Formats: sequence, structure tokens, C-alpha cells
Amino acid sequence: MNKTLPLSTLALALAAAFPAHAQVELDPVVITAERTRQTTFDAPAAISAVTRDVIDNGGFQVNLSEALNRVPGISVLNRQNYAQDLQLSIRGFGSRSTFGIRGVRLIVDGIPATMPDGQGQASTIALGSAQRIEVLRGPLAQLYGNAAGGVVQVFTGTDATVPTVSTSVGMGPYGQTKFGVKFGQNSERDSVVLDAARYATNGYREHSDALRTQLNAKWDHVIDKDSTISLVANSFDQPLSLDPGGLTRAQWEANPEQAVAVVKSQDARKVVSQSQLGTVYERRLSEATTLSTRLYVGYRDLDNALSVPPTAPAQTSNTGSGGIVSFARSYMGGGVQLSHAIRLDEGRALRLTGGVEYDRMKEDRQGYLNTGGVQGALRRDERNSVDSRDAYAQAAWDLTPGFTATGGVRASRVEFQTRDLYIQPGTPDNGDDSGSISYSATNPVVGLSWRAAESLNLYANAGQGFETPTFTELSYRPAPASGLNFDLKASKSRHAEVGMKWKIATGHRLDLAVFDITTRNEIVVDTNAGGRTTFKNAGRTTRKGAEFQYLGQMTDSLRATLSLSALRARFADDFVSGSGATAVNVPAGNRLPGTPERSAFAELAWTPKGAWGGFNSGVELVHTGKLYVNDANIDSAPAATVMNLRVGFAQKAGGWTFSQLLRLENATDKTYAGSVIVNDANSRFFEPALPRNWMLALTAKHEFR
Repeated sequence: MNKTLPLSTLALALAAAFPAHAQVELDPVVITAERTRQTTFDAPAAISAVTRDVIDNGGFQVNLSEALNRVPGISVLNRQNYAQDLQLSIRGFGSRSTFGIRGVRLIVDGIPATMPDGQGQASTIALGSAQRIEVLRGPLAQLYGNAAGGVVQVFTGTDATVPTVSTSVGMGPYGQTKFGVKFGQNSERDSVVLDAARYATNGYREHSDALRTQLNAKWDHVIDKDSTISLVANSFDQPLSLDPGGLTRAQWEANPEQAVAVVKSQDARKVVSQSQLGTVYERRLSEATTLSTRLYVGYRDLDNALSVPPTAPAQTSNTGSGGIVSFARSYMGGGVQLSHAIRLDEGRALRLTGGVEYDRMKEDRQGYLNTGGVQGALRRDERNSVDSRDAYAQAAWDLTPGFTATGGVRASRVEFQTRDLYIQPGTPDNGDDSGSISYSATNPVVGLSWRAAESLNLYANAGQGFETPTFTELSYRPAPASGLNFDLKASKSRHAEVGMKWKIATGHRLDLAVFDITTRNEIVVDTNAGGRTTFKNAGRTTRKGAEFQYLGQMTDSLRATLSLSALRARFADDFVSGSGATAVNVPAGNRLPGTPERSAFAELAWTPKGAWGGFNSGVELVHTGKLYVNDANIDSAPAATVMNLRVGFAQKAGGWTFSQLLRLENATDKTYAGSVIVNDANSRFFEPALPRNWMLALTAKHEFR
């Protein structure tokens, strides 16, 4: 019997249902899965790429949520709070974060945007000059080390073949403005991108004004036929970002624009600046061997005033750190990678990749009382450092022309050290809390992919991963003790997935992935009072789910995208959060908070050929499932489906191109909570999303020929 008959029959049926038209870009080139260039279709893992046209049409180009809401398996929730960054999670990893990014590895132009302790910041990513964004989910992400529930990798670039300058202005309600200037050029030996942008908003809610400026520069240079070098420099300055905080359900339903009184009286806010310089050098040692290295240094300054009054017990006791956190942080790192391909018979090959990485972070951190928004007495003073050392190896072996086996291993060691300078003699609960702790793990990954047909790829992967607590989560021990919580363990996880990638007809592609993840020692909130949050290890958690994406060119001018994600994330063991009268029992079966169990994105884009003014338009539907607010599942933000509309035009005149983009967000004026503050101690869980709003962007681009 011909075993390929069912697949062939189904393919023919689908081809009839989806007639062939102009080819849509289904296979952008990516490097994240195997650390070598390959298309998304050939990569033996769940990986998606978002290209420049999607970023251009997504909005102000300020938040990753504008571009990544179409990627299955990832949740990017816009909190409308520039003092706390986005809530980003992949397959449920990272959802516990109340600020910053955890559980997901961020990389920009080969340079980590995640610190060695596993915490990253998405706000520093310059979307105005991003040419491509890759999102890797599943076991192969574990080969990127600590906090690799998934990997988000951003690449700066330009498609300009001659010197090109563009200026842009964006505007919208709530005082939103964005100004940008960009220069780009690709030549035979050099590619240069310079991008500067300024964004400001008065905020939808009270006490939510923000201002940020960004500069991003990248130079790619071909030294000779075998060597290339990239230099990357960027800076991020956010001198104003007021924190509106969360709302209780009653407050949210009564007036979503408000901020509670204590947020305003304590002037909750964040001021942050960051500068970074990095280089990536690549040399082809032979036809089969390539060496690549990276080196980077950076500096981050932060002053963060919390909405915690000086009368809060944890702020006036010896175990508190005050309501104002200030630190100066320097960081650096480097890595070396060697790739080698061995050609076998019958067109087969063995591809080997190995490398070592070292990353270090040092910070000078203080905590002060927040006295009505004014810095008060010193409550904490310490010098912290984190060192991360990693070695990895990966191999892809073509067993036959159709079967490829993948294997890899990563050995990681992360060491935390603190030197306590806030010591009060005679107070036994606030002596010298200096100390250190290290976490280590060796995580293997194996996989098998099968090219069942030219248009069909199947794959299966399994692996182990680990996630250390960040310095933020180590910061406190349960009262009345002080110092870092060295009892906190790293969580460890086992991942398995199977997937399919199918080009069902010319211009039409289906991707499907099903996964199962079990985690031990999940890091959860223990106590939360007076701005002082302690963490503990729970037992096991499980994450099971499926991800589906369809990309299709329906006609010459009509394109469709559909992404669906289902996630069943549960605590598998009972545990107790808190102690004494405030203890809460969390039973097995409760949902992981902050994680939507259903999400979807659908888009229909219309770009009629030869239309006047370069007309294009689109309609988007974005669905986010119910979000539970804490481990006890006492409440949830309801599921919401939002419609967005856009229309764009473009005109050419000589060397000039003018374009206009108008977006109508939340067109049906849906009232919903865009995100939740997980395990908030004051039950102020809800962060309202914007009502119906608009955005207008005007761009003028000139090519110097």
C-alpha cells in the first residue's frame, strides 16, 4: 500500500479549496532554533518570525505587544503603565512577573537583553529599526540557558539599497506623540542603521504620564570575503514614568481612569536610563567551519518610588528596604561559538555547534523611606553581583535525506553575591546579611524531524530547563529575618512537544504544535505586605497546550492570518502561601495566575494591486482569555475580544515616498482589563485597557540616488 496516499489526497483537496495566487512570504529566514540560518519551515521547532511590514502597521512602534500579538504561544499584555513594562510570557513562563520580563530570554542583535539573573526589560528594544523578531518556543529554547521558557530575538536592519532618510510623526489621544528619524543604507560591504525616537503620553489613567527617548545604531561591515563585524550602540532614557498602580474590581468597574489616593500621595514613579555597546564578529575559518564571538558592556541607572507610605510596618522595621529603590548597575559579557558542518554521503550532513558564554552584573543598590514622594531615611544599602557561566553543544545529524536528529546540552552555573552595608549593631534581626548562593544545572535536549514531503515537515522534541530566582525575588526573607532569601531554589522543568508545518497549497501554510511541560519547585509569592514581597518554592506545576497558525494569500490582494493558542496551566500540588492568620491554602488544580488559557489573533489584510495612493487596509481580532489574579484564584479579569481597524496610503514623487497610517484600536469600545497585577497584597489586581482610541502616523522617506 502507498502510505503517502492519505497525505496526497488531503493535500489535493486543500489545494482545490485554496487556489494558488501570488506567493506570500511564508518562510522568513531565522537563526534562533539551530543557531544557523534556515527558514521557519525548515527549523525543527515551534518558531515564528515577525517581519518589518507587520511592525510598520502595528501602531506607534513603542511596545512589543503591537507586533507579537499574532504569534501563537506568547502572551504580551500592555499594562498602560510605562513604569512597569509589559507582561510577557511564553507557554505560561513569565506570567508571575509584576514588573520586568522573567522566564523568557531576550536577545537583541546577538546581545542579551536579559540580565544574568534572568530578568529582562522589553522597553529598551527599539522597534523603529527592528527588521525582524523571532520567537522560539519549546525544548530547543532551553539551550539558551537560565530563564529560557522561550526566546525572543530582535534583529536591527534595513532594506535600503541607497542612502535613505525617513522622518515620522505619530499622534493619538491621551497626549500620545512620537517623533522618529532614521537613516539606513546597504552597500556591498557596509550596512548602517541609525534610529532616534521620542515618545510621550499624558496617560489614559490618572498619574500615568510618561516620556522616553531612544537611540539605536548598528553598523555591519564586511572585512573580507571570510569575515564580518557588527557594532551596536544604543541608549534608552525614561526621565518620566508615573505609576498609576492597579485597581480593585469595584474601583475598576466604577472608574477605570482613576488611580488610588496612595499612588498619588506617594508619587509612585520610575526614572531609568540605560546605555549599551556591543560587537559581534564572525569569521569563516574554512568552507565548513565558522567562528563567531560577541562582547558587550552596559550601564543602567534606576530610581523607583513605590506607593508604600513610611508608616507601613515593613518599611519602618529592620527587615524593610523602604519605598524608594535606587541602583546603579553595570553589566558585561562575552561569548565564543564554533560551528562546523561535516558532509556525508547522499546529500546528508552533520552540523555541530558549540560555545561558551560569560555574563556578569554588578549593582550598587539602596532603599529609602518614601515620605510623600520625597526620599527619606536610608533603609537598605548593599552591593550585589551575579555571574553566569555557560557551555553548550548542539548537533543536527541527517540520518537520511528525510530524517534529522537533533541533540544538545547546556551546562549553566549562576552565582549570586551580596555585601551588606546597612548594619545596625545591637539589632539581632539586622546584622550583617552578606552572603552568596549558586545554582547550576545541566540540561539536555533531543529531537527528531521528518521531511515527509516537500510541503510537509513533522518534528518532536524533548528537553530539560531551569530558571533561577532573580535578585528581586531573592531580596527578602520571611519576617522577622532580614537579608537575601537563600532558601529559594531554582525551578526545573521538563518539556516535550510535537509539531507539524504544512504548505497546503501555494501561498498557504499551517503550523501546529502540541506540548506538555512539568515544572518542579515553581517560584511563587509567599507574603506580600508593605511593599515587601517574599517568594517560596511550591511543588509541581503542569502546562499542556496547543498552538496553531495559518498564513494564507487568499487572492492577489487579500491575505489572512489566524493564530490560536490553548494552554492548561495548573498547580499540580497543594501549597500554603503566607503564614499565621494570613496563610492561604492553594489547592492542586488551581490555574497559574496572569496566564490566559485561550488566546487568538485573526487578521484580514487587503492590498489591491495598482490601487491609487498605495492603499492598504486590515481588520484584526484579538482575543485574550480569562486572567486569574492570584494563586488562590479568588477573582479574574474576564476574557475579551477586541477589534482593530487600519488603513494606509503611500505616494511616490521622485526620490520621496510619503505614507500615512490610521489605526482605530478597540473599535467596538470594549471595556476590559488589559492585564492583572499578580498576587497584589491590596487586591488592586486590575489594570484597565484603553477604550476606543486612534493613532495617526505620517512618514516621509527620501532616497539619495
